[in-house]
Amino acid sequence: MGLGRTTPNMRSGEYLDGMISDYVGGKAKMRAHKSSSSRLVTALTCLQFAFAIYATFLLYYMSPAVDLRTKPDFAWATKIAQHWKQLIIPPHVLGRYQESSSLLAAELSPTTPSEVCEHEQIDFQQKKSNDAQMIKLKRELYDEVLNFQKKSVGTETLSELMAMKSKWKLGGPNVPKITVILNHFKRKTLCSQIDTLLHQTLPFHSIWVLSFGSPNELSLKRIVESYNDSRISFVSSSYDFKYYGRFQMALQTEADLVYIVDDDMIPGKKMLQILAHVAGTEKYKNSVLGSIGRILPFRQKDYTFPSYRKFRSKEAGLYLPDPAYDITIDRIVQVDFLSSSWFLSAEHVKTLFTETPFTFMTGEDLHLSYQLQKYRNAGSFVLPVDPKDKETWGDSEHRLAYVSETTVIFKDVVQVRDDQWWRALSTGYVTQWAAMHPQKIDALFYAHSVEEVKALAPLLEKFRSTVGKKAYIVVSGGRYCPCEEATTALSWPKGICRERRFKIFDLGIGSLSEISDSEVPVLQGVYSSMKGLIKIHNPSVLITVSDIDSNVKKALKMASEANSYQTTMILLPKSSVSKVLWMADLRATALP
Repeated sequence: MGLGRTTPNMRSGEYLDGMISDYVGGKAKMRAHKSSSSRLVTALTCLQFAFAIYATFLLYYMSPAVDLRTKPDFAWATKIAQHWKQLIIPPHVLGRYQESSSLLAAELSPTTPSEVCEHEQIDFQQKKSNDAQMIKLKRELYDEVLNFQKKSVGTETLSELMAMKSKWKLGGPNVPKITVILNHFKRKTLCSQIDTLLHQTLPFHSIWVLSFGSPNELSLKRIVESYNDSRISFVSSSYDFKYYGRFQMALQTEADLVYIVDDDMIPGKKMLQILAHVAGTEKYKNSVLGSIGRILPFRQKDYTFPSYRKFRSKEAGLYLPDPAYDITIDRIVQVDFLSSSWFLSAEHVKTLFTETPFTFMTGEDLHLSYQLQKYRNAGSFVLPVDPKDKETWGDSEHRLAYVSETTVIFKDVVQVRDDQWWRALSTGYVTQWAAMHPQKIDALFYAHSVEEVKALAPLLEKFRSTVGKKAYIVVSGGRYCPCEEATTALSWPKGICRERRFKIFDLGIGSLSEISDSEVPVLQGVYSSMKGLIKIHNPSVLITVSDIDSNVKKALKMASEANSYQTTMILLPKSSVSKVLWMADLRATALP
């Protein structure tokens, strides 16, 4: 070592020779001749190179990803590698690593749809009813609905719809961008859906496959990747966003139109063309279109409304189409809400979130149609089909969708959905029953607070106790005037708030925005709900107190003026209510 410090000009070979001699002998030795030093350096270099090759070879064959049982026997190298592998890595660990490696390799290797696709097994026949009474009741109600719509708004067959002038006519100058959203959880229908969408007569712009909290996430992802199509994207989350998640995703699209499809629907190859064409017509441009829908319950003879799942009841409404009762859709029909698929403009999707939903656990289908009618005056329609051409069907395998409908038998879910549609009807949703059976009442009272309920109570009771008079009361609900507190002020049972009977209507003001210092949510909530209620019940007079909140007063005035039946708004000072009880004795034609 000292030699290195005292002879800085030593040549490199002599310096390396000195270092090696110092390492081997422990002390500085006499310098060897140049030739012997070179031979030693060459020998060591060759030895090092040979060891590097051997080590590389050995490490490769000791890798957990390599199964030596399937490789040729490389004599001594393979035997050494096998021996050391058993010493270093236990057999059960080796097996686990090899299995993981094979799975990873399979995942990374390119696949085709035929290798990864699974298909839903449908080993049952379409349910058919043999109940003659039920078939009669369902057919009668359907015919009543269709005849009413023919006379009031007109209905078209599929050929008539396709003959209408449309902005999105196939082959025309305008080609719509359509985003298709496929929502998947457990069903094995993704390949069938993608295959039919790839062969549509009107091509799609993009497909988003959603997997929220699905146990089949990996297989769904592999299916999407196997198509190797840049237009098809996969979006997943370990959190289950449930029924509203697909609509939340739809808010992000830049397309003109959105087609949201459940995993129980396999549309025919002409479906996008038909949907886009109808959506491009002047008559149906402000609509949401689908292939399956429901008409909500009608009022019974006892003036109550039944559950939408009530058995053997004509008033329970309709599920359309309904193969069990031989009901097919040969003309476009307006329904109260759609199920399983929705085709609408991207702009309309925003409307779903105008009000806070009754619940996020179910009912997004009803909430969408309710909000679209309430804030956009938009209708919900089930399209007709060509019974001889399944490519025109939105559900070419209806057994999948029908079994979803008929297996919703959980009592709590039915109760929640019953509460939801009743709340919609109570806050101004003009259902098909309401359109077919317009009401006519004498007075509709509005109270924004419990104090106003107490002030109006004497006149309300006078109307209700007078023979031949009909009067209901509307309360703001929410934090302003809860229904239960209003019934207490009126000395009515609290259970009335939960009955499906017209008597008191709770608007639930605050569902637009519970936390707000603006008057806009209140004004909008009162106006939009009261406009619908006045349209349904057609009161001769709308009565409230004169010192009601000024914004509420404006909303009530606009709602009453919007009614074609000329509802008159009456503002009463609280102190004078008890002095005008004679109003209830006047004939309806004599009321202002």
